[in-house]
Amino acid sequence: MTSPRNDALIHDPNGGMDRLLEIMRALRDPETGCPWDIEQNFATIAPYTIEEAYEVADAIERQEWGELKGELGDLLFQSVFHAQMAEEAGLFTFDEVADTMSDKMVARHPHVFGDENRDKSAEQQTKDWETIKAAERAGKAQQGTLDGVAVGLPALLRAVKLQKRAARVGFDWPDARNVLDKIVEEAGELVEARDTLTQAEVEEEFGDLLFVMANLARHFEVEPEAALRAANTKFIRRFEGVEARLAADGKRPQDSTLEEMDALWDAVKLEEKAAKTST
Repeated sequence: MTSPRNDALIHDPNGGMDRLLEIMRALRDPETGCPWDIEQNFATIAPYTIEEAYEVADAIERQEWGELKGELGDLLFQSVFHAQMAEEAGLFTFDEVADTMSDKMVARHPHVFGDENRDKSAEQQTKDWETIKAAERAGKAQQGTLDGVAVGLPALLRAVKLQKRAARVGFDWPDARNVLDKIVEEAGELVEARDTLTQAEVEEEFGDLLFVMANLARHFEVEPEAALRAANTKFIRRFEGVEARLAADGKRPQDSTLEEMDALWDAVKLEEKAAKTST
């Protein structure tokens, strides 16, 4: 039997975390809650959780700090939603989620919360972190090198994580030059595949090329998701510059030739470089 709804808390503008939890319980109430919220389950909510995480990253990328507050709230609500469904199923509560995270952070920071010396580099702390995580996986009977790398991660991010795990046991190219050679090889195979193989085989070769590109990012200490987001942003900015120049002449992209748009693209690039040089 559920406890009565606390309307005073729900409408308390300073209710904080308790207020949010109470709102979630009310939304999921089988008799008085929201039909949509009641119908949801872990699988149907998971895509929204991923989407909200990306929107947090987007607000940070654009340095929209006012938006970030709201996006973090949206992401927090996703955790509350999952925890509420788990509590209804008798799995765990939100407090247990918070306690699990707190226990993990204390255990993984012995140089802050334990007796270990805090006087070490960020690189050494990262190595220690990975050692502790490996011990945690062993405690979960995850004995394989690649065990525990989440299937639901974005493919590019998962590729980097898989490669990091393999590198820890020595399965890695010693130098970025070896990776570049492999990229040339895979690109050549892709060109050949385009003319001689099935679409499925072309996709396989393309996947191999992306996987090696992710490895190059790791060797260059580049976060590939962030790099690609930045490239997307740059493309949007420059293409909008092309459109603006065409509009000044009363034209649209579909009314122009590729050669004309390419020349305008180069002009936008030169203008950006000049602006960087002057600052």
